[in-house]
Amino acid sequence: MRGVSDFGMRKLPSSAAEDLLEIVMRRYERCSTLLTSNRPVDDSGKLLGDTAAVGSMLDRLLHHGHVLKCGPRSWRTKTAVTA
Repeated sequence: MRGVSDFGMRKLPSSAAEDLLEIVMRRYERCSTLLTSNRPVDDSGKLLGDTAAVGSMLDRLLHHGHVLKCGPRSWRTKTAVTA
């Protein structure tokens, strides 16, 4: 399994939506894909700018996918406080 770490942390180039859609399409129903972000799924269109490409990408990612929410606090911060 390969992942994209901290999706949405930096400004993305204008071709990011098409590039990411290409990766997701090639992996769709062939292997696992993991995306992590501190942004909600609903912000994907704003982050990538191309709503058509984002819609297609999310359709494939969420078809067999699971969305896990860790809450508003950083997981690292939370575990550091309890450790």
